Amino acid sequence: MDYVIRPVRAGEWRSVKELRLAALQDPAAPVAFLETYEQGLKRSDEAWRERTVDASEDGAGEVRQFVAEGPDGAWAGSVTVLVEGPDVEARFGEVASVNQGHLVGVFVRPEARGSGVADGLFRAAVEWAWSLEAPRLERVRLYVHEDNPRAAAFYRRFGFVPTGETVPMPGDPDARELEYAVARP
Repeated sequence: MDYVIRPVRAGEWRSVKELRLAALQDPAAPVAFLETYEQGLKRSDEAWRERTVDASEDGAGEVRQFVAEGPDGAWAGSVTVLVEGPDVEARFGEVASVNQGHLVGVFVRPEARGSGVADGLFRAAVEWAWSLEAPRLERVRLYVHEDNPRAAAFYRRFGFVPTGETVPMPGDPDARELEYAVARP
């Protein structure tokens, strides 16, 4: 793998925006993301700046976005970790009973799939989650749409297991999002 996996930097909002909009145009986007391409386009540049600063290596520490950067500087993929806890309102799913990380925004460009990018991104995200001392995270979770077996298979291969918890898909109460988690080693 010829990619460097690293946290986003505060000034990289244009690249964050471009990669997210590419993700929202992916054929799997309807079962992978809670945002549509049209919603992403409506977001102001200031909102993209704030999102990037919050998730950067200089951010407050409650969010961290990791990217896979190729030798040419192009970004091949991304994953974001949200820090959640019992006294933090859940962004999606149930309020956590323990301090935990929540992986969201998982995307690898089609041309980089199968190259190890997803593994590298997940390794960096989970290692960062375990490195936090305050709050100390007890598990890392994510949600996968019931109709996204490719993603579910990757998550299981990486050590995530279904918890049995499900939540309705926003906008489609008949569809379910399945919770997967990995406990602190």
